[in-house]
Amino acid sequence: MQKSFSLIIFGATGNLAQLKLIPALYDLVEAGLLPEKMSIIGIGRKELSHQEFRQYSHQVLHQPNRHHQHPIKEEVAQKLLERMLYVSGDISQREVYDKLSQLVKQDETCNNRMFYLATYPDLYQTVFDHLQNSGLSDQKCGFVRVIIEKPIGSDLDSAKKLNRLLADYYKEDQIFRLDHYLGRETLQNLLTFRFGNSLFEPLINKDNIDHIQVTAAEDFGIGLRGGYYDSVGALKDVGQNHLLQMIALSTMEAPTTFDNQSVTNQRIKLLKELVPDEKRLVFGQYEGYLQEKDVAKNSKSDTFFAFRTQINNERFAGVPIYVRAGKMMTRTVTEVAIIFKNQEQHLFSNLTGHSQGNVLIYRIQPNEGIVLKFLSKTPGHELKFQDEYMQYCYKHTTNDLPDPYLRLLTDALRGDQTFFVDGEEVEAQWQFIDPLIAKRQKLHSYQAGSWGPEAANEIIEADGRKWIEPSISFCSF
Repeated sequence: MQKSFSLIIFGATGNLAQLKLIPALYDLVEAGLLPEKMSIIGIGRKELSHQEFRQYSHQVLHQPNRHHQHPIKEEVAQKLLERMLYVSGDISQREVYDKLSQLVKQDETCNNRMFYLATYPDLYQTVFDHLQNSGLSDQKCGFVRVIIEKPIGSDLDSAKKLNRLLADYYKEDQIFRLDHYLGRETLQNLLTFRFGNSLFEPLINKDNIDHIQVTAAEDFGIGLRGGYYDSVGALKDVGQNHLLQMIALSTMEAPTTFDNQSVTNQRIKLLKELVPDEKRLVFGQYEGYLQEKDVAKNSKSDTFFAFRTQINNERFAGVPIYVRAGKMMTRTVTEVAIIFKNQEQHLFSNLTGHSQGNVLIYRIQPNEGIVLKFLSKTPGHELKFQDEYMQYCYKHTTNDLPDPYLRLLTDALRGDQTFFVDGEEVEAQWQFIDPLIAKRQKLHSYQAGSWGPEAANEIIEADGRKWIEPSISFCSF
């Protein structure tokens, strides 16, 4: 690490910075993970002095939000605030970058720079042009990295265009495409569980697996995100990224080594092998959505989707994957359930009466953990059976899982792109999703508090299977 480091946040007074970045920076300071000589420079339209920006950030830290729920230690907050500087102005104007250059280069030493674009994608080229013309993108004395947030494009064509734009200004090892889901501890642990143990991985194949279910349900609506959400819908918002990442990490082949290139290559390979079934697809919209703030009166945006897919490779040939996600559902839960085949003949097959085999569940949130359902004898003199569960629960080892932004910002500071999205990976995701989006015609209405429209049941029941209702008892004690 060079003697000095600058993190420059474009859009420092916007919603993303308030909810995620500033709280995550606090966590980095508390964990002692920020470089010693580091400045954090916010850029925004609001006319603020350095001190006023610090006061603003102090207020942000004390606002409750889902991403930062533990108490704020004043001494830690002050260590963060004293590093914070601010540049006000229109980021399309050269004067902003002249001011920024003065702050970055004021100590006349080599300076590492990381630009975080918490702003609209249509402003990227303007920002990149000014950074290049002002010399702020030079790597003659210190590295330069750029972080952008999902969504990376709105379809395959726009994603390709954005990737070409990024490549015009930066090399791939400088570009960090951030999707916070890849920073989740529970999702990253899938790789350790699968490839760090020899017990289950040999069983994860077509010979032993009946099917896979992926659920990402939320018991709340769109809140104040109407303007954005109504323009994209559920499938683009979470299906194109979060759910495909869950599938990839649950089914990809083992990387040769645990590094960015090996892990990313296996994710990309799996995504390219994933085949959408355009005939087994349902879109839904919860009752009351049209009354939400900033939603068009006749909106056709989906707040729910379900589809069937499968992996076109030797290992998983013929194994269906059923996916569903939505808002205003029965409960908030995200998980991958791997349902093993129920062998027709075993010692107790004439007594159990169970039609479903063992189930391995990766619970991403809440009550995070890994659960295995198995058959057990009911205590007593009679030979009766019941389902039991073996559980690994995070809450038994920690009360405070690392925030995804804390993990990903730390990785970016270290230059580790393993859990950031590669350009080719983004395009593979859109290659899968675009045909499904093209089929979005009929919207099925569903009641708030349900598991979605009835039509979603037909996707799985047509194969003689049923959706598993995610349990609230897992890791709840």
